[in-house]
Amino acid sequence: MIRLAKYLKPFIVLILIAIVLLFIQANCDLALPDYLSRIVNVGIQQGGVESALPGAIRQSKLNKLTLFMSADNKAKVMGVYALVDENSPDYVKHLKDYPALAQEPIHVLKANDQAKVGQLNPVMGKAFLAVSGIEQMMADPSKAAEMGLPQLPPGMDVFALLGQLPAAQLAQMTAAMDKQFAAMSDSTIVQAAAAPVKAEYAALGMDTAKLQNDAIFHIGSLMLLVSLLSVVCTVAVSFLSARTAAGLARDLRRFVFTKVEGFSNTEFDQFSTASLITRSTNDITQIQMVVIMMVRMVFYAPIIGVGGIIRAMGKGSSMWWIIALAVGVLISLIIVVYNVAVPKFKLIQKLTDRLNLVARENLSGMMVIRAFNRQAFEENRFDKANRDLTNTMLFISRVMVIMMPTMMFIMNGLSLLIIWVGAHQVAQSSMQVGDMMAFLQYTMQIVFSFLMLSMMFIILPRAQVSAERIADVLETEPMIRDPQAPKRFGEPFKGVIEFRDVSFHYPDAEEDVLCNISFSARPGQTTAFIGATGSGKSTIVNLIPRFYEVTGGAILIDGTDIREVTQHDLRDKIGYVPQKSILFSGTIKSNLSYADAGGNVSEDTLKQSADIAQVTEFISAQPEGLASEISQGGANVSGGQKQRLAIARALVKQAPIYIFDDSFSSLDFKTDAALRRALKALAGSSTLLIVTQRISTIKNADQIIVLDEGRLAGKGTHHELMESCQAYREIALSQLSKEELA
Repeated sequence: MIRLAKYLKPFIVLILIAIVLLFIQANCDLALPDYLSRIVNVGIQQGGVESALPGAIRQSKLNKLTLFMSADNKAKVMGVYALVDENSPDYVKHLKDYPALAQEPIHVLKANDQAKVGQLNPVMGKAFLAVSGIEQMMADPSKAAEMGLPQLPPGMDVFALLGQLPAAQLAQMTAAMDKQFAAMSDSTIVQAAAAPVKAEYAALGMDTAKLQNDAIFHIGSLMLLVSLLSVVCTVAVSFLSARTAAGLARDLRRFVFTKVEGFSNTEFDQFSTASLITRSTNDITQIQMVVIMMVRMVFYAPIIGVGGIIRAMGKGSSMWWIIALAVGVLISLIIVVYNVAVPKFKLIQKLTDRLNLVARENLSGMMVIRAFNRQAFEENRFDKANRDLTNTMLFISRVMVIMMPTMMFIMNGLSLLIIWVGAHQVAQSSMQVGDMMAFLQYTMQIVFSFLMLSMMFIILPRAQVSAERIADVLETEPMIRDPQAPKRFGEPFKGVIEFRDVSFHYPDAEEDVLCNISFSARPGQTTAFIGATGSGKSTIVNLIPRFYEVTGGAILIDGTDIREVTQHDLRDKIGYVPQKSILFSGTIKSNLSYADAGGNVSEDTLKQSADIAQVTEFISAQPEGLASEISQGGANVSGGQKQRLAIARALVKQAPIYIFDDSFSSLDFKTDAALRRALKALAGSSTLLIVTQRISTIKNADQIIVLDEGRLAGKGTHHELMESCQAYREIALSQLSKEELA
């Protein structure tokens, strides 16, 4: 994937926006367990009391509470409260909220910063618990006996006595009280103090039921808003990831197609057609899928995982070992699955190529298969390729199937373990119920983050293989390239072709297939190439449009080396008919006008080219004439008709050089003769190069080049070669009688 990273540059902005949205979504998702914890702890267990510092407190009550505080803490507590009595300017306002103000002054909490309130929470909580305990013993003397304390005399005011004690003795009592509360966490102290705080609110005349309902509604509303924000972020990220992946896939398909368009035959020998099709479709689809998942999960999962660990530690630091155990098991599972699955993913793409190759060969060679009654053999061959791919896919599917139950088993086991350990800590007052529930949810989020990463580790190797295959195509440098400072052909262009000691060998081949070939082909003349099969005839003419590059010598056109001009300028001068005629889906007219990008070919030019190619009668016989449809590859026309249409297409170009690579093999002798006569008239201004196996086709050529195992065996006219070239004479006598050759 790293090799294709540069193609993501146009989508950087979309990816960055998606990351920001994922960060927001992750924080929203991480906040939900905390809100649930607050609903349980504050809304239900604490009756809506969130802090041990009440919003208002009676003066008499505050005086009792400060007895159990150090001088420093007492000063801090008094600093966060403001005294309100009948002389205060906001007396009427506070009287409405706190009816007890009519009987005695109260202290109202100032709008101080939350950090200061948070520091004083456990201080006030401990004081409330101490005062509450003493008040219970004063109200019911038997409570003292239950706690192992001496029974208080009836009507005794303990707080009055405590107020008369020396400061040093009160400080000792406060220190002893702090020691008793040392085993309790701050949150547990606040939760325990909620009942006396709520009782104080009731003493102030407040509606405590409304207080609880308001707290639950407020926290629940925030939870709902956070959930909605998470949903919006999820939808937005899904849209951005899909847009990024689809755009990348579109660009990769375009880049691959453009790259392949620039390949020479050498590169096509390196990549098979079936493999290139697989790379352009299946491989790019794999990358598209993984990009969606990467944008959606790779950034989200670490945020959730790390954030979940941090927040879980805040809820229950004593249970850190449970998270460590879970993470260790999950990482071990991912490593095992990764090592098992990766080799199989690499194999899948090769097997897909193999399946495409077999299917392509069967579809292309269907008539040959039927002619030799090899249907059963081909079915078995396809079945083997299909089964190999299926078995590999099933193996990977089984691995993935095992992953999910294993993950669920780990999650359920963790849930039981957390509830078991957490229940003991709740019983020991070292953890609140809501915190235990939040810790459980955070642990599940951590497990899910690893589950998402494990899915990525399973899918990423296959995408990595696909990315490597696509990168191999995109990074392949064509052997045939345009010069940095190209020349241009002189004007007027004549079309004189000269081979100077040309040699050629295929890449990695040990021997040349063409050796020291030298000849000239001039306009107005027909130069023909003949020789035994494999002698290099087609290779010679394929060197002229630079489908292959010469490895020795030079090819010149009008005195200019063809390697010194651009491929576009070179091929613009050539009308080419390949050995295997190819037609494109469309109409007859669109095929004949293929060389004209603007579609401005005149009807006269089309008619003249069709007449020369002997295809006018076929076109006229069609119901729609030139508008008649041609199916893919020209499957709805015969081989001879396909060849004639391909010849007409080259002639429409009106090029100064024409190359016919064995383009008359499917024509009958009558059509062949008529076409050659018409071409002879055309040769008055163009250079004609004809590759053929038929002596009758080139008998009247101005120059015949005879090839034998890549070497020049003879050069001259028909009559000259019959006298001087043994190889030509053998070919000629094998096809025609001496009388026909005379």
